[in-house]
Amino acid sequence: MRLAEHLHGHAGWLAAAALVHPAVVLRRIERRAPWAVGLSTGLVTAVAVAGALIYGPYRERLRQGIFRASPSVGFLFERKEHLAFAVLALAWVGALSYAAAAVSADDARPPLRRLAHRAYVIAAGIALVVAGLGTTVATFRTF
Repeated sequence: MRLAEHLHGHAGWLAAAALVHPAVVLRRIERRAPWAVGLSTGLVTAVAVAGALIYGPYRERLRQGIFRASPSVGFLFERKEHLAFAVLALAWVGALSYAAAAVSADDARPPLRRLAHRAYVIAAGIALVVAGLGTTVATFRTF
């Protein structure tokens, strides 16, 4: 479990960094960025799946001990989970908006591309917070 936790944490930092790429590239609404959108959203999704897979053992082995030792650190982890879900949702909003813009009428493309850009900007910012919170909790107690 320790290896899975470390891989999840390191991949989380990479996902946070990867989300910056479509946020930057999509500043110009006419710019194409299928690889940036696809790979960053795919990485965020993979990290979320990994987190979901290690959540059960975390809950069974670590959660209660963390809350006993430091309720504030325990609540940091709880907030991290909620924010991580927001990152996943925003990355998918960005990806789906980008894809919809590619097949939509000309007048619908700019608002969809702006939505994609904003979703990735917000997702990248929150992902950096999530990675920091995860690192804080992991340095407090690990598998």
